[in-house]
Amino acid sequence: MNQQEIAELRALMEYEANRTEPPKAFPDLPDLPAGRYTDPRFYELEMEHIWQKSWLLAAHIDELPEPGCFRLWDNAGQPVVLVHAESGHINAFYNTCRHRGAPIVTEPEGKRPRLTCKYHGWSYSHDGELLAVRDPEDFRDLDFSCRSLIKVRCERFGNLIFVNFDDEAPTLLEWLGPIADEWKEFQFDKCRLSGKHIFDLPCNYKIAMEANTEVYHVPSIHPKTVAPALDHRRNVNTLYPNGHGRMIAPGKKMDAPPAYEVKDDNIRVIDTVGEIARTCTQSYGVFPNWVSPLTHTRLPPLLFWPNGIDKCRLETWTLLHDWGDGPKPDIGDFWTTPDGSELNAVLQEDTQFAAFIQKSMESKGFKGVPLSYQEARIYHWNQNADRMIGIDNIPPELRVEQVIGEEWIYPNDPRIDEMAENEKAQRRDAG
Repeated sequence: MNQQEIAELRALMEYEANRTEPPKAFPDLPDLPAGRYTDPRFYELEMEHIWQKSWLLAAHIDELPEPGCFRLWDNAGQPVVLVHAESGHINAFYNTCRHRGAPIVTEPEGKRPRLTCKYHGWSYSHDGELLAVRDPEDFRDLDFSCRSLIKVRCERFGNLIFVNFDDEAPTLLEWLGPIADEWKEFQFDKCRLSGKHIFDLPCNYKIAMEANTEVYHVPSIHPKTVAPALDHRRNVNTLYPNGHGRMIAPGKKMDAPPAYEVKDDNIRVIDTVGEIARTCTQSYGVFPNWVSPLTHTRLPPLLFWPNGIDKCRLETWTLLHDWGDGPKPDIGDFWTTPDGSELNAVLQEDTQFAAFIQKSMESKGFKGVPLSYQEARIYHWNQNADRMIGIDNIPPELRVEQVIGEEWIYPNDPRIDEMAENEKAQRRDAG
């Protein structure tokens, strides 16, 4: 961030701290329909459209370090094999042989000179080309060029590997939009994978994810962990295209480290990270399922994957700046206990009510969700979800109204104009 952007954010923090109502131009948010968390029809629409058309974080290059390395991935309901090709590219294919539909790979990960189906022995290159079949004399005019593995779109952002099942989707950089530029300071091209774990949660994925996209809950849920360090009243939300969002909240002391920062002398500092991420909780939500504070020492994504209408999987990652040829720093996963067996205290607080909330939402007493201005990122996510699904495809009683307009989507921000008008009024009154 440049100095003008930093100054603007600092001014917005004071604006948020001093306001006595939502911004004048901010729309009233209608209730989110209750069925978006419990109705099988909406869940099926999400699975068909959102999870098949979005860019999804699938792996880190450290998990596929050399040509020939492969890894299975099925977090979005489709069987995918990721392969590090001899060219250096990472390819993604449906893990489905073109002969009889058997899986090409059954091991979670490994390394092979070629991919060979164990059922009938058809083999493929790391680029998916059919190389050989057993007993070729039993086939007449089998055109190998038409029998390659079916590709899944696969692109990288630095060392992160994303997939997308939609051939018509924008590129990954187009999908990220302004966030891609903002993330340059974090050097994702030099980050290494330090820790990664998966936890099953007994609730709809949105219930778990939304607890990490607002600070309205901080005084209640985190009174002894996050709340003492984070000034939630100075939180500044920014809405981006494609349903993404950013949340920046300073510490109770403006020059203090972020609430999520943990000092560790064994970790290399990312020296390009600027003032805001060093002194504030700078957290991003990338549609549909990434939530993460980013700091000058750690990049710890949280990924929320649907695993049924009433259950989900939480994937915790910890990325560190490249530690060179030496041993990996022995710090494990930022989000878990040292042995990775349990979530850390903050995430345990965030998820402790998951089963209770799910059960409560399934009751006749749950009619909808009235969101506050502080929770605008949740409404923004839902607006984008409906546009991706296709508003006409959604039963009327399950739709959200498209009330947050483009005037609130970055780089636009009516709060800036309101602050300028207030400043002019103060000067007139003083004169």
